[in-house]
Amino acid sequence: MINPPYNASESRYDGTMTYERCGRSGLLLPRISLGLWQNFGDVNPLATSRDMLHFAFDHGITCFDLANNYGPSYGSAEETFGLIMKKSFAPYRDEMVITTKAGHDMWPGPYGDRGSRKYLMASLDQSLRRMNLDYIDIFYSHRFDPETPMEETLQALVDIVRRGKALYVGISKWPFEAAQFAYDYLKAHDTPCLIYQGRYNMIDRKVEESGILGQAADNGVGFTAFSPLEQGILTARYLDGIPEGSRATKNRFLTADRITPELVSRIRQLNEIAAQRGQSLAQMALSWLLKDSRVTSVIIGSSSVGQLSDSLGCLRNLSFSSDELSAINDILLPQKPE
Repeated sequence: MINPPYNASESRYDGTMTYERCGRSGLLLPRISLGLWQNFGDVNPLATSRDMLHFAFDHGITCFDLANNYGPSYGSAEETFGLIMKKSFAPYRDEMVITTKAGHDMWPGPYGDRGSRKYLMASLDQSLRRMNLDYIDIFYSHRFDPETPMEETLQALVDIVRRGKALYVGISKWPFEAAQFAYDYLKAHDTPCLIYQGRYNMIDRKVEESGILGQAADNGVGFTAFSPLEQGILTARYLDGIPEGSRATKNRFLTADRITPELVSRIRQLNEIAAQRGQSLAQMALSWLLKDSRVTSVIIGSSSVGQLSDSLGCLRNLSFSSDELSAINDILLPQKPE
């Protein structure tokens, strides 16, 4: 059976999704973006990836977050997106914000990693070909490279915009002092940094503690959070042990030894608060991030349409009482001795 042509839902902008201005730019981003870090590679069924991407766009998700080495295998998430762009999304290209990044290991040899001008330029050209695109909306330096002069990395970003290969640029996982240098350099070269992408969730609050979240706001830079569910820990997935086939059994970013009885006890307490709010634990974790106006968008992953639909349910309740916030902090933050 041949799949019928894709026609986006006419109700995709019906108000379910809301959009936030990104820093001091003119660009609005959906509060929820879809990340293709995992589950969209060539080891995954193309039909499943297609269905998730269609569902996302039909429900107002206009921002799709990729990187050169997303998959697995490397490059295959961009290839998947490129196939669906060509077959489904091409008429809607101007309604989308498509992002990609370079900075981590991508191809063998000395020019396929880190922050050199050669690597960034070559990587973006490859990404554009894989995704069947003429330009990218946001191109990120995926990580800070202490071995490359910051001026070289940042000037490459400036020139990428000047050459029309990207509309905006951002940085991801840069430390505080380097991030300030980047903001100042890019502004001085008339290519202001649009957005900072950092790891942030109820458990991992380093961007708060280091001042990076506030620094972005002070510089007129948007902030988008990745790993909002802490690799699935902030879901009901591990409330009763480690299920066979779960991420903790097969993923190097989340190992089974991290799912300790103490952690499970804390997650169960959080799950009770979520239930009282009429939310799943995953929904509450996303809402917790979106309550902060400094967070422009949250990048969610997904392995199914059902999981994606559940995540979008967070938008129905983004407010927290002071008692709820205190209870969450009491569960997650270590108590200091008096």
